[in-house]
Amino acid sequence: MNHIELFAGCGGLSLGLEKAGYDLVLANELSPMAAETFAFNFFHEDLSQLAYENKKPKHSIWLSSNKLDLKSRLRENPFEFPPLGSVGYGDIPKDISALDGKLIIGSIVELNRLLESNENLTQHLRDAFGRDGGLDLVSGGPPCQSFSMAGLRQKDCDKNTLPWEFAKFVEKTQPKLAMLENVTGILRAFKDESGNSFHAWYEVAKVFATIDYIPLCLHINARFAGIAQNRPRFILIAVRRDHFELISANFEEGSANAELFKSSLSFFELVQKHGSKLPFGHLKYFDIANDKDRELFEVSFLAEITSTETATVKDAIDDLKEEKPGKKSKYVRALNATFDFLKNSSEIHNHDFRRNSDVVKRRFRLYQILQDIDDRKITKEVFTILKGEISELSEYAWSSCSKYKYLQRDNQLNEFKTKEQFVSYLKDHPTKKQTQKALVSSLPAPAALSIPDDACHYDPNELRVLTVREMARIQSFPDNFIFRSKVTTGGKMRSFEVPQYTQVGNAVPPLLGLKLGRCLSKLL
Repeated sequence: MNHIELFAGCGGLSLGLEKAGYDLVLANELSPMAAETFAFNFFHEDLSQLAYENKKPKHSIWLSSNKLDLKSRLRENPFEFPPLGSVGYGDIPKDISALDGKLIIGSIVELNRLLESNENLTQHLRDAFGRDGGLDLVSGGPPCQSFSMAGLRQKDCDKNTLPWEFAKFVEKTQPKLAMLENVTGILRAFKDESGNSFHAWYEVAKVFATIDYIPLCLHINARFAGIAQNRPRFILIAVRRDHFELISANFEEGSANAELFKSSLSFFELVQKHGSKLPFGHLKYFDIANDKDRELFEVSFLAEITSTETATVKDAIDDLKEEKPGKKSKYVRALNATFDFLKNSSEIHNHDFRRNSDVVKRRFRLYQILQDIDDRKITKEVFTILKGEISELSEYAWSSCSKYKYLQRDNQLNEFKTKEQFVSYLKDHPTKKQTQKALVSSLPAPAALSIPDDACHYDPNELRVLTVREMARIQSFPDNFIFRSKVTTGGKMRSFEVPQYTQVGNAVPPLLGLKLGRCLSKLL
């Protein structure tokens, strides 16, 4: 099976698809920092070392750049890449076949412009550079922060055009299948500037129907696929009409597969009649959290993403503790065995501990206790004191908080004897952060886990944020997948840099990519 990966990031989805039997035809990624990780793991190409030696990479090709030397390119702001044909530098070879199996670093917008101006490249991609069967799949996760509940949720945000650019690429290259992954927030309607409800997922589905693809919309969760994270995601699977006619002939009447595509077929026919003017309400999405929908998943081509026991944070990272580490769990051993085709390494990479001040450690211990109490009312009350908004604590909150041992200034864990002592302690540890919390060892990690400040460890002896490797384990990356470039970033550079923590947080979990790949193979 042959695939093209758009918005490839560090390569989480590509890793899963490779294990599922897909051959990489081409990859595209905007960020040079994420591309550095992709190149290192898939091509064994060390871009930093090549830059140091003043050499050019063989597998990583810049579409356009303001910089000529590789060292400068690796830290270039990708949102300032020059348009094709303007002043700047590009690496696209005259012999288009030389792009076979390569990573193109640059904007999907400019890549689409290249396809529009180069029919030879378009044809090479359609037939997968001569591979048997042609192009089977175009996949990727367009970044849509404005569709996220944590984002701005703006209809006309530049980032929201990227699913449409994805569809434009699909229209040009004509794969049998396309798969678009996105944040769960894309499913929630929001108001545009005129006050009208805007359903982004529905509009994206309409676009695929207009280019002759039948869209199936799903709301899935990585935890149901055996990943140690509660990570809901929107998945759109689009099947080219002629291919659908071929495979649907094998669907038994009334079968789960037929039922899944029933709404999609009706929607597709309506779009052919009404085009983009078709109002909302003619397509359903299937939600794995809904018992009835999940039953369909379990007996359909989607069975792979519902068939595994849920993994916990402890399963993922307990053996990586600094003090009293546990043994490698069944989850970790299986993960490393699954992706054993990666270049082998005897050491654990990307596991540098970030040192926190004593004040922060004491606050982390407080977060652990609040997670253990698990009472929103008490958490809210404690945080209002931490933020300096109130100075009193209710007897209800104190009755629960008084039972725990807190980290004291002498680095010992002890209880507070009076409520006044405890309130004074809270006032001495102010913070304006509201989202940071401790992980719960017996549960999957929360969805929001992309920067060090998102969460701290569950163990009282590990009062720290997670390492890149621990986050990667939770996301189902094997230990031999190595993250490159800067570890973290901040300030203005946060708007364009994609350091290691962000690479992990933005990725499709490889284990989910593997299982989705197996699902799609049944449609091929």
